[in-house]
Amino acid sequence: MSAIEAVERASRVCEAVFKRLVTDETLTKKDKSPVTVADFSAQAVVNSILETYFPNDPIVGEEDSKDLLGEEGRVLREKVVELTNTAVNTPMTTEEVLQAIDRGQYAGGSTGRHWTLDPIDGTKGFLRGEQFAVCLALIIDGKVRLGVVGCPNLPYDMSQPEGEKGVLAVAVEEQGAFQRKLNVKDSLETPIFVSIVEDSCNASFCESVEAGHANHGDSAKIAELLGITKQSVRMDSQCKYIAVARGDADIYLRLPVDSKYVEKIWDHAAGNIIIQEAGGQVSDVNGEPLDFSQGRTLSANKGVIAANASIFDTVVEAVKATLSNKF
Repeated sequence: MSAIEAVERASRVCEAVFKRLVTDETLTKKDKSPVTVADFSAQAVVNSILETYFPNDPIVGEEDSKDLLGEEGRVLREKVVELTNTAVNTPMTTEEVLQAIDRGQYAGGSTGRHWTLDPIDGTKGFLRGEQFAVCLALIIDGKVRLGVVGCPNLPYDMSQPEGEKGVLAVAVEEQGAFQRKLNVKDSLETPIFVSIVEDSCNASFCESVEAGHANHGDSAKIAELLGITKQSVRMDSQCKYIAVARGDADIYLRLPVDSKYVEKIWDHAAGNIIIQEAGGQVSDVNGEPLDFSQGRTLSANKGVIAANASIFDTVVEAVKATLSNKF
């Protein structure tokens, strides 16, 4: 419950930032300061809650406090402290907020327990008022054991896209995957499952909105090999994992955009276990499992493939054929 509480409170902080700080002007000027405030505040909230429940557990987080220090960081620092204190039970001092943020500097690795956090996954989606996620996972001895993803703008039922929004997805190893309504008290958890599509020609992709996050040209070639004609579902963040985990789409591809890019563990850990516990499979573009024991990155892997078990092997072969000799 502590992980769920942390993600729910961080999601509320992000929504508060959006309502207070994101305006037409910030979007026109491509001002990223609101997402910066939300990133820092959400990380402070989650880390402080984890410290309360698990004081000895280190955290692999995306942010550190260096941009909040000194006179140059004063304005941003004050906003972060103010927003953080909207979501915690006991008000935190400036020093406590900075210390909480900096608890996320653990190097990760293959032994012991640690958490990994992405306080806002999908920054451009956040700024557009579209899909973003707060993602938290527990890794023990290099393997993801628990994942929680809060998706404030994701429809609870994708067949009703304008209906109730706000999804919290959670999975624990060997216990299945579930969703509940985000920030709704006593919301019931319901099991989620990947689709039952058995032929790839009946499948659909879930892909990134941002071209820089995936190679859409290669995706088109893979779609042709698989006989896919359905239009792709495009959204930002680990919400894509949730869409596949509950059968809204059938395949998630995150194809490498160049040979040097290395994925970060916080971008995939929670989504990885949620897909697997929902009955799907996840690998890199070579069909190898994602290796979360390498530290702060997935340095042993390139790209990500997720799909239901029936079509997974077929998808992997199509990806290999398309990317042959590229990576």
